[in-house]
Parts: sequence; C-alpha cells; structure tokens
Amino acid sequence: MALNPVDKLLGGYLGFVTILILARGPFANGYGWLLVAHVLFYTMLYLFTRIRETDRVGRALHTLYPIVMLLPLYTEIGVLNAPLGADTVMANDAVVQRWEGAIFGGQVSYTWIRESPSVFWSGLFHLAYFAYYPIVTVGPVLMVWRGRHQDAHFVLFTTLLAFVVCYVTFVLYPVGGPNYAFEHPTGPVREVWSARLVYQVLAGASSFGTAFPSSHVAATLAATGASWMVWRPLAAAFVVPAILLTIGTVYCQMHYGIDVLSGALVGIGATVVAARTCLPKRSETVSRPYAA
Repeated sequence: MALNPVDKLLGGYLGFVTILILARGPFANGYGWLLVAHVLFYTMLYLFTRIRETDRVGRALHTLYPIVMLLPLYTEIGVLNAPLGADTVMANDAVVQRWEGAIFGGQVSYTWIRESPSVFWSGLFHLAYFAYYPIVTVGPVLMVWRGRHQDAHFVLFTTLLAFVVCYVTFVLYPVGGPNYAFEHPTGPVREVWSARLVYQVLAGASSFGTAFPSSHVAATLAATGASWMVWRPLAAAFVVPAILLTIGTVYCQMHYGIDVLSGALVGIGATVVAARTCLPKRSETVSRPYAA
C-alpha cells in the first residue's frame, strides 16, 4: 500500500521538527527520546507500505492512525518549548497583546467574561470547548466504518494540514495565551461545572506555548468544512458546536481574539487548499470491493 498525502504531511512535519531538534542540540536539551519517537514513526510508515489492499484491518489502521498521533504531537510541542523558559514565551505574548489591542481595542479575552458575566454562557461555552474532540475524530471513524476511505483521507488531510500550520508556528513563535498571561476569572462563571472541568483538563494536558494561532479553532473549522464537502448531514451536526467553540475560546479566556482570528484563517485556508488538491470525486468516495 502506497503512502497517502497524510503520511507525507506528517512525515514532512516531523522531518522539520527533527532538524529543529538537531539544531538546538538534542542531548543538551533532553530531546533524544523525541528523535527515537520520530524513528519509530518513520518505521511505522514503512510498515504501512507492506499492508495489502485486501487487509481491511490494516487499511483502517493506516487511515485512522493520525487521530492517535494528535496527542503525542501536541505533547511534543510542550517538550520542545520547555527549555525556552516562560520569560521568552511571555515576551511573545506581550507582542500578541499589542496586536490584540490594535485590532480589538483592548484585551477582549480578559474583559469580556468580566464585563458580561453569565453562568449560562460560561457553562455553554466551556462545554463547547470539548466539541473539538468529537469534531476532529468522529467523522473519519464513521467514514471508515462505512467504507468511505477516500472521504476519511480527505477530512484527515484537511484537519492535519491546519494542525501542522499551527504546530510549526508554535515551535517557531510560542505564545502562552491569556490562560497563562492573566489571572483566571472568579465567581460563579468560573465555578460552573463545565468551567471546572476545562481547567482540570488544561492543568493536566496543556502544552505551554500553543496559543497562537488557535489550533482548536483551526482544526475544528477545517474538519467541519471538509466534512461538509463529503458528508453534509454529518457536518451539519458540527456547525453549531464549532461556532460556539470559536466564540467561547475568547469568552472563556482560553485564547486571545487574534488567536481565534488567525486560527479561523488557517482552518479556512487548509480547507480551500485541500479541496483544490485532493477532494475525492463522487465515484471515489465509497470504497470499491476489495480485490481477491
């Protein structure tokens, strides 16, 4: 089985990160184990080329493995940024905050929830924050289950393209974001159960320096847009949660407004690029019977 565009995209991204690690000094910064992980990834890609087209399980794994890769790729960014130190990252925040003030007239991620506190909207927006996870994962899984491998490849390529653009920015220009730059909101808007859950998740699984642009927004819009092109009834279920997530990341002080704006541009741009390069034809969206 040949490598697909998603394989090449991730392989290229990890090649870029490998060069970055070597330039920074892998042993001085404790990055050695990341290089080992990269070798294992490329080994996995080679093994995928040995899968036969008739191997249904192997084909499904080859299509869906990028979903499993999302967490380690995101975690790796925190490891890459850690040696830079908080002062370096927060200096970038100061620059982004100046952009924020120029575009929005102030620090909207700080003032909005404080000037317009609402337990209802806080609860809903914090809950919508989790919509990111099913939006970027459920579609491809359902498509593979229904034999629509080409559709799944297209959605995953679009989503991963948005992720890669964000991830490259994170390692070259890390920004902490308002969750780190400002004190957290207090009172009922902070104590609603969905807000407490979000902060618990961020405390245990957030990678420092991954605010600009918002990969949450970029990947959510990319996955929704790509799904809309190949399976509109499914994508329709994503539209409202995607809108609430996009707005809520600012209201809930997870991202600067400019993080969301740039993330939206990345997500829309990834969708346009993917549609022009690898949108499957209608005759290709449902897999043909496996050859004997």
